[in-house]
Amino acid sequence: MKNTMAYSRKPRPAETPARPSGKDGLPGQVVLVLQGGGALGAYQLGCYQALHEAGIEPDWVIGTSIGAINASLIAGNPPERRMHALQTFWQHMQRSAPAPSPFDWFGLGNMAANLATVWRGIPDFFTPNLHALRGSTASLGVESAAYYSTAPLRETLGTLVDFDYLCECRTRMTVGAVNVVTGAMRYFDTRKERLGVDHVMASGALPPAFGAIRIDGEPYWDGGIYSNTPIEAVLDDKPRRDSLIFAVNVWHQQGPEPESIWQVMGRQKDIQYASRADSHIARQKQIHRLRHVIRELHKQIPAGRQDDPKVKELAGWGCGTTMHVAHLVAPRVDGEDHTKDIDFTPAGVLARRQAGYADTRRMIERAPWERSGTDPIEGVIEHV
Repeated sequence: MKNTMAYSRKPRPAETPARPSGKDGLPGQVVLVLQGGGALGAYQLGCYQALHEAGIEPDWVIGTSIGAINASLIAGNPPERRMHALQTFWQHMQRSAPAPSPFDWFGLGNMAANLATVWRGIPDFFTPNLHALRGSTASLGVESAAYYSTAPLRETLGTLVDFDYLCECRTRMTVGAVNVVTGAMRYFDTRKERLGVDHVMASGALPPAFGAIRIDGEPYWDGGIYSNTPIEAVLDDKPRRDSLIFAVNVWHQQGPEPESIWQVMGRQKDIQYASRADSHIARQKQIHRLRHVIRELHKQIPAGRQDDPKVKELAGWGCGTTMHVAHLVAPRVDGEDHTKDIDFTPAGVLARRQAGYADTRRMIERAPWERSGTDPIEGVIEHV
């Protein structure tokens, strides 16, 4: 894949201040949270497109797996180049659907194209790892013990992401990966350290398809096998700030009761990768409510006691920040099944992109975060 973008390497300020609370009618910093989901990440392209056209650029992008890749394409480019980078990436990800096949007779229309992806990979993303032909018990090392090589992705990201620009943290980026040895989730953050292509690839190293990526000598896999919805990264962030969080989900936590083994496989995958979003938010709603309660209680303490060191220490557990969470959930596409995350057909990519664009435009037009009447004790407010 040839380099399609040219970058200026002129010195830039270390960090651009994030959008202050209330600017442009938005209730704080804008955070974009992107799940992992392979081809389902095309929905995220549409979501960002709608935000971009509305003049809403994220101050912070958080992603796992394909969400981390999309996050790097956003944060690793200035606003005027982001759509070009995203569109170029997704154009190179598409695999044309083959001619009609017997799969169509059984209602398995995308299966032929998806099987082609399994056998041949995607040239600018991943290709078959010939070492895997030695068998599943062959000792290949954690970085090569996989069915595919992601060396093409390294080159693709190198042409589309300006990692020098990324590390200037004009738009903060956080990506999640899990340590293969300790099993601990780690969030790599441009506010705290310099990130490169390895950090993005580690976040998308889903086993056993892709091999682990080493960072500082430690092997890491796709953060989605631990928690595929990295919203806790913003809800646990310190110092806390008022935020408008666009939480983009591509898997469905709820769904109909499956009736066949084929449907069971799809439902199992949805549940596994929708993961802990609801529980994270429920826990944070409780915690933020308690913080607001502490703040209100502190106001009731006589002024003469408020400077007492012990009182000040306890009051420090309180805060008045508000987190608005705007949920965007990718709709089901006709004919999709448990292989939908490798549906890189042009039709599949386009359908999901259009859905993300339409859903996000509706959310922006509704602007539910502007409504009055919110309970001042509530710290996390959800919008669906």
